[in-house]
Amino acid sequence: MRRRTWIGWVVLLVALVALSACAPRAPKVDWELEVTGAVSQPLTLSFDDLAGRDLDKLDKVVMERSEGDPDENAWEGVLLSKILDEAGASASATAIIFRAADEYEREVPLSDVGTAVVALKQDGTWLAEDAKSGPIRIVIPGLPGSRWVGQLVEIEVIE
Repeated sequence: MRRRTWIGWVVLLVALVALSACAPRAPKVDWELEVTGAVSQPLTLSFDDLAGRDLDKLDKVVMERSEGDPDENAWEGVLLSKILDEAGASASATAIIFRAADEYEREVPLSDVGTAVVALKQDGTWLAEDAKSGPIRIVIPGLPGSRWVGQLVEIEVIE
């Protein structure tokens, strides 16, 4: 009986190792996202920090473009609300400035961010593979795509 139990544990361990080798892993990306401004606990989150969290999925999000037909995609990432809670965003905050690596920025009223997600994946594919928008992008359902900042490096909370 003892031998069967031991063999069972070995088989289980081998199966778990095999399954973990098959699981899709986040790409290795040297990227940081800062959360600054009117927060009690400023944060610096690496790509690995974000990718290692449970990712929330937003299905059938329409991205309205200034030119051309709108796109509908699924996005996966960390809800902005969770990050703002973790940073201790001020209760009197009124807006968020999203800043890209090239210093492009967009200010969005806090009342408009709703279910925004700091996206790491689009339609199941890591944004790290997208040189234009990746590896991190803010996705704000209900707002035009021109308000969604790619290559996101900073979230600044404004009072």
